[in-house]
Amino acid sequence: MQERFLTPLTTDNAALLLVDHQIALFTGVRDITVDELKHNVVGLAKAALRLELPVVVTTTAADSMWGPLIPELRAVLPAGLDVIDRSSVNAWEDERVRAAVEATGRNKVIVAGISLEVCAAFAAISATAAGYDAYVAVDACGTFSQAKREAGLLRLQQAGVIPSDYATLMVEVLADNAHPKAGDVYGDLDMPFATLVGQLSAAYGR
Repeated sequence: MQERFLTPLTTDNAALLLVDHQIALFTGVRDITVDELKHNVVGLAKAALRLELPVVVTTTAADSMWGPLIPELRAVLPAGLDVIDRSSVNAWEDERVRAAVEATGRNKVIVAGISLEVCAAFAAISATAAGYDAYVAVDACGTFSQAKREAGLLRLQQAGVIPSDYATLMVEVLADNAHPKAGDVYGDLDMPFATLVGQLSAAYGR
């Protein structure tokens, strides 16, 4: 287990799994503002796609209980990306979701979902049990009370899942600020200040 804490995320070993960022579920989120959650999950998706990470997206009962993906997220996903709608509470128990992650060929999976302690945690814990190094972008997740958030984070850590935030995970994948996509990635993460110093240095010949 120690190795998963030491081997960094890269463009070659990481994939992103987004679980149940659906309209009705957003209405119940109480541990983070809805605007901040939308901002974070959209930034996560944009940066992951910019870095050419495979992205798997799933919903639960989109035509009945929980509704479609939030439009802000749907708008940044590729038009041809298939959103897997399922009935299982644990996304990992759906064969199509599991097969989609397996098909990426990556051994590290970054998970975000609503709710944190169910949709994100169950999938991440199951992925860990299946031999993956699982990470949860906790600020691209939401849940229905602070107690649920705290309990979910404890359970993730007890199971060996690595909690982090969406921007740190994507910057870890980026790895090098000389990367030709670095400025765009920081823009996707809504961190324009990250490129400001470089622009000023270039302007003043430093």
